[in-house]
Amino acid sequence: MAESSISADEMEAEMARIQRLREVLVRRESELRFMMDDIQLCKDIMKLKQELRKIVAVPDGEKTKKHRQREEKLIQEIHQLVQKRDFLVDDAEVERLREQEEDKEMAEFLRQKLTPKPRTTEPPANKPSISKSSAALIKDCCGATQCVIM
Repeated sequence: MAESSISADEMEAEMARIQRLREVLVRRESELRFMMDDIQLCKDIMKLKQELRKIVAVPDGEKTKKHRQREEKLIQEIHQLVQKRDFLVDDAEVERLREQEEDKEMAEFLRQKLTPKPRTTEPPANKPSISKSSAALIKDCCGATQCVIM
């Protein structure tokens, strides 16, 4: 296996950067899908409104039962599409707020991760310190009964 000159911290930072980039791309894809759906809904609504305008332009005296039924049906379809679009917009807003919260959490995580931790001068509790006596060092190392140095 080839040796790498990248430290564990550098590798971890690079993985975090790649993960963040992935999240940004997934979010952008989601935004583009929303935009495509929104555009399609708007096109559909405009098409139905245009057809409705033609029917509404016909004088009431000349409208047939078929005209009135189609007018009602168009109004219902437009209403349904508007409701669908409203739901889509609401969903996009919830997603945006969720992403903002994720961004705050990620910023806090990165701030904590990238902020250098102060080094302590005391050794960890499980390791012997220089200030201990020789007997204490031997006891810490291999247990008092196993060493016969003294």
